[in-house]
Amino acid sequence: MTRTRAQAQTQMRRRVGAPVLLALLFLTAGCANPSDDPRAAGSAPAPASRSPKGFCPPPEDTQAVPSPCISADWDQRVAENHAYRQEQPITAEQKREARPRATALAAVLQRLADSGTTADALRTAAATAIGLAPDGIEIQGEVLKPLHNVLVGGGEGRVCVNGAVDDRGHATAEVVGRTLDGACLPGRGGH
Repeated sequence: MTRTRAQAQTQMRRRVGAPVLLALLFLTAGCANPSDDPRAAGSAPAPASRSPKGFCPPPEDTQAVPSPCISADWDQRVAENHAYRQEQPITAEQKREARPRATALAAVLQRLADSGTTADALRTAAATAIGLAPDGIEIQGEVLKPLHNVLVGGGEGRVCVNGAVDDRGHATAEVVGRTLDGACLPGRGGH
C-alpha cells in the first residue's frame, strides 16, 4: 500500500494542528467574563460594591460628596486609625472609688523603681496594690534594675488603674477608662 504525498501532508497537519488548536483553546478559555457564566448568577457582587471607594472632595468643593468616601485629611485619617487607643468614659464616682488604688500603685512603683525588680515581682506587687490577680496586670517596657520607662496597668470593667515609672525613676499612677480595644494600657501602634 503506497501513500500519496497528499495523504502524508494531511496526516502531518492533523498531528501538528490538533495540539496547536488545543493549546489555543486552553489559552483563550481564561479570557471569558465570569459574569457571562449562567452558573454564576447571583454569586457576583453588585456593580456598586465592585467600584473602589473614592477620596472625599475637599470642603470647598461644591459638588455632591460620594458616599462612602475616604477622608483626604491626613490628621483625621490618623485619628481614625488610632481610635482603638481611645479610653471608654468612666464616671466621677468610679474615679473617686479607684483613686486609693492608684495612690497605692504609685507608692509600690516608686519603691520598686528605687530598688529594682523582676517582671514577676512587679506584676505581683502591682496586683496587690490594685486588688487583682497577677495575671490581670499589663506591663509595657523592659523591667530592669533600676526600674525606668515602664507602664503598668490593670482593672475591672471599664475602670483601670495605670502607673508609670519615667526615665528618671519617678513613679505616678492614675485612674482611667479602659481603651476601646479592651486593654488598660494604650496600644503602642506601629507607624
